Amino acid sequence: MPSEFFNTSEVLEAILETIDEGIHVIDPKGQTIFYNGVAANHDGMQRCEVLGKPLLEAFPSLNHKSSTLLRVIKSEKPIYNYSQSYVNAHGRIIETLNTTLPIYVDGFMIGAIEIAKDYSSLKQLSERLADLESSLKTIKSPERKTPGNGGLYSFTEILTNDTGFKGLISQGKKAARSSSSVLVYGESGVGKELFVQSIHQDSSRGKEPFIAQNCAALPESLLESLLFGTAKGSYTGAVERQGLFELANGGTLFLDELQSMPIDLQAKLLRVLEDGFIRRIGGTKSVQVDVRIMAAMNIDPKKAVSENRLRPDLFYRLNVLSYELPPLRERIDDIELLSEHFISVFNSKLGLSIKGMDEKTKVFFRKYHWPGNVRELKHTIEFMMNHTENDVLNLEDLPQFLKKPTTSEKILPLREAMIEMETKLITEALLQTNGNVFQASKLLQIPRQTLQYKIKKHI
Repeated sequence: MPSEFFNTSEVLEAILETIDEGIHVIDPKGQTIFYNGVAANHDGMQRCEVLGKPLLEAFPSLNHKSSTLLRVIKSEKPIYNYSQSYVNAHGRIIETLNTTLPIYVDGFMIGAIEIAKDYSSLKQLSERLADLESSLKTIKSPERKTPGNGGLYSFTEILTNDTGFKGLISQGKKAARSSSSVLVYGESGVGKELFVQSIHQDSSRGKEPFIAQNCAALPESLLESLLFGTAKGSYTGAVERQGLFELANGGTLFLDELQSMPIDLQAKLLRVLEDGFIRRIGGTKSVQVDVRIMAAMNIDPKKAVSENRLRPDLFYRLNVLSYELPPLRERIDDIELLSEHFISVFNSKLGLSIKGMDEKTKVFFRKYHWPGNVRELKHTIEFMMNHTENDVLNLEDLPQFLKKPTTSEKILPLREAMIEMETKLITEALLQTNGNVFQASKLLQIPRQTLQYKIKKHI
């Protein structure tokens, strides 16, 4: 159809309907002029209940102060990544993460647009996990296998022939005798959590809880409430709930990807490190906790400080006991050792009897860069063992993206070569992030939706 037959507003509306986030637009008087299907689904409403109606009529639990859209209309200033909790017209509690922006045409504000992400289900899951941690902690049996103190790694389970890494293990054992905070950094997949679990297990806190939380996995407000707990009535639907600091009392709280924690929340973490007191969100009473903080980062802390992703004062507070774990490519002697270990592990899991790898595969493994480190090596061995028809792994069993073309092969057409390289990079990013599409998109520096499209197309 020729472009002159398209109506611009219809095209724009069609585009907004295809976006997988809620879009809500109001005019300066607070009346809804656009409301897509995703927003209606988030809010538990029918579009006809909201479209063309005053905002406060459709959502009577909101007011001019609590509504981010109305606040932007009044202030004419944007609000980024703000969590909102409210009750819809049917009595259902809705929780979203909003970015709300004023809309200008020829210098005049004509309304406000809100892009909303629904994290009600994510919050419920996080709270259920916190409740599970709490219930498990009340079980007194020393034999329990829980996230509190069982099923964790110890130094005896860290396999290495590398002299430098053996030195780090020796230092880690000394750190276990201390109660100081620990900072571990290194590339994704090098075994940072394994290392800090071993310090915890070797310490006097070894029989107490070890609780891990990834700081990149949750929005700021949800991460804060998960860490510090909530007081009843602090927000719509809030109940009295312990946070991870209280649940880890007497033990260790491990904060992974610390550089992803918002700067304001880092300041609150620093206060806990300094005085040992926490206060639940919306509460008035401070509670003293005895928690050892261990943190991990997948970038150099000094780089994180220079990029304003890590507070300098928090870095200096954590840097008392810090350890940089080397990537697998710098531990060449460990590659064959770990490969043999993973073959043994998957022989048991998969009911196989693979004897090992042939010499060409061993040479390839030693020369390969291993951007995903030990995690990538483990996943590669698992893939090969699931696909091999032999009792010894060889180059034919490698995942497709790892197979190198021989010199006798023809040069691929540029388009095919680009697709192959793109597929390889996407696969490596997914390996490094354990299949987390959002984190992989950050590594690749492309939008999440673009990555999802490419995964469907190429993988």
